[in-house]
Amino acid sequence: MKNHMMNAVLYDRYGGPEVLYLGRVPRPEPAPGEVLVKVHAFSVNGGELAARAGRLRLVTGRRFPQRVGLDFTGEVAALGAGATRLTVGDRVWGVLGRTSGFGSAAEYLTVPADRVGQVPDGLDLVDAAALLVAIIAVTALRDKAALRPGERLLVRGAAGGVGHAAVQLGRACGAEVTALARAANLEFVRGLGAHEAVDHRSVRPAQLGRFDVVLDTVGTDLRAIRRLLDPGGRMVTIAFDLNRPVASLGYIAASAIHGRGRVRFFSGNPVQKHLDDLARHVVEGKLRPAVHTVFPLEETAAAHQELEAGGVQGKYVVRVV
Repeated sequence: MKNHMMNAVLYDRYGGPEVLYLGRVPRPEPAPGEVLVKVHAFSVNGGELAARAGRLRLVTGRRFPQRVGLDFTGEVAALGAGATRLTVGDRVWGVLGRTSGFGSAAEYLTVPADRVGQVPDGLDLVDAAALLVAIIAVTALRDKAALRPGERLLVRGAAGGVGHAAVQLGRACGAEVTALARAANLEFVRGLGAHEAVDHRSVRPAQLGRFDVVLDTVGTDLRAIRRLLDPGGRMVTIAFDLNRPVASLGYIAASAIHGRGRVRFFSGNPVQKHLDDLARHVVEGKLRPAVHTVFPLEETAAAHQELEAGGVQGKYVVRVV
């Protein structure tokens, strides 16, 4: 495969979705312990939008061109030395690691073998791409918040990628789920299993009542949302205020020692065991995919634009092949 080229989505400067273009880059070869994946689909995530816009430039730097795409589904195309768990042709899914950056918006990618799992039989690879973000919801509710049957759960940003998975998982766990979303998305989140669906623009946080667990996917107004916790309540956020990052992250850190209810913040970094766990949830019927729109690879910029506009129900997915 040496000197072979492939299509990939790139950008040469920070900015809006219009900076994205389809370019040509060398097709990678798997190093020892890696697999080469022929990418079938990936979803569009908020973190890569922030990176493309330059809001994370302290991390992403100023070396261009840069890439987009965080998760992926596809087929194993080749194996590096020592990658014996998988075979060529296996249907796989995964998420690029924190040290790998972005880059799944491409025809091929290489990834360590321990960072991919096998897609459940019968699950379409486009649908599978929409479900990958559910790993974060599983970790947040089960591992970080220890959600229990009968508890009251508030999901903020309930119609989005992580949020719509959290509503389903909360209902499957036996929790009483309140979903905060746009008015246009309330019927959608009710259909996912929310006991109560509330237009986030129509109420103040204090009017929502009290909760045992809060899952926040928005990152703003964390102080007001935290006040909704009952004694012993737990709050998990997967986002922070990108307009006030230092203050927002500082508040999250301070919550561990001040006031009632620590705010737990984390970002996903899944490996095989997490992917296998997700597959079990799918097979058991606890999760079903919600694909809002499918875009071709050359229209990745349009997918970014749509996600930035808001109002997504589930996930925007880009099909590569």
